[in-house]
Amino acid sequence: MREVVIIDGVRSANTRAHKTKGWFRNKRADEIMTAVYDGLFARNPKVKPEDVEAVFCGTAKQVGQTLDIGRLAWLAGGYPEQVAANTICQQCPSGMSALEHAARAIMVGDGDTYIVAGCEDMLAVPMSMGIDFAPRLAVRYAPGALTMGATAEKVAEVYNVDPHDMRLMALYSNQRAAAARDAGKFDNEIIPIEGHDDEGNPFMVKTDQWIRDDISMEAMEKMTSPFKENGVITAAMSSPLTTGACAMIVMARDKADELGLDYSFKYVRGAMAGNDPTMMGIGPIPAVRKLLDRTGLTIDDIDVIELNEAFSSQALVVLRELGIGQNPPFEKVNMWGGALALGHPLGESGARIIITLMNIMKTEKPDSKYGLATLCGGFGNANAVIIEKIK
Repeated sequence: MREVVIIDGVRSANTRAHKTKGWFRNKRADEIMTAVYDGLFARNPKVKPEDVEAVFCGTAKQVGQTLDIGRLAWLAGGYPEQVAANTICQQCPSGMSALEHAARAIMVGDGDTYIVAGCEDMLAVPMSMGIDFAPRLAVRYAPGALTMGATAEKVAEVYNVDPHDMRLMALYSNQRAAAARDAGKFDNEIIPIEGHDDEGNPFMVKTDQWIRDDISMEAMEKMTSPFKENGVITAAMSSPLTTGACAMIVMARDKADELGLDYSFKYVRGAMAGNDPTMMGIGPIPAVRKLLDRTGLTIDDIDVIELNEAFSSQALVVLRELGIGQNPPFEKVNMWGGALALGHPLGESGARIIITLMNIMKTEKPDSKYGLATLCGGFGNANAVIIEKIK
């Protein structure tokens, strides 16, 4: 089968999904997605939009402004009608699923050039919008047990996760993200897009909005859970509501060589997994184990890891159960911070963490060979992907 390489990846900044303070509150989701497409093609002029076989775009909520966002943002941006699109839903791992679908298409010869994207606007399309659960689900699961906060509380309880440890997870996530932002480490992946500040003044959004510069253990100790009476999961331990988009160029290696393109990363393999939806956050455990088993690698072979931090409790349990470590800071995990600080625009995150992973491997860990990206998802979805540095 053909080898699959990732040519480049870019994203918008992740901003608050807030009607008066969110920097992209006056932008439509399709406008953000199109701006990302524009930035990606501007950086890669040898890749022509008309030569793209298809766009695979991950989105958790296919309703309202994010209805078939991959296709409609492409058309609204003036891109060629003949390029197909497939907006994909696997909840939070949707953007990662988009990469896997594109990679498999390339491997079997269905095409040689794909755009892999992810987009979510949790302001215009809130998590509760359009939900109509099958009544039969109540036979297996209490409906309230499927909500994200409830699943995080259950993980913390079942695995007896100390709230102090969860606060440490949030502390290091924000501190690392702030340090990376201040050092300009995200500059290579963020495409500046016009937004509006708190006073309504237009400006070019170049940094992630959610990073807490003033986070402290003392302040977090005083917070209470909004999810459960006497619960342990607070807002600081939860990924916040966020808006953002990203896109990558994924290509057959022989086609990339034919075009004379520079690239550094090869797609190795991906693995989806399902688990108990009332403990959805631990899904990366079976997904990563399945992936390592299929590749013949061990967790010690992985040099850099991006784990989406949906909640502190699930992130800690995943890292402990996979044998990566007990408490933060984790040497090779989320080196530039995670979703607790950077935000989590649901279907975007599965692709975004791969883009950040590549940048860390190129700059922070230039001697690295294998990188792992993994995340959980609503209703017991999970996914994991391994990439290999080849140049």
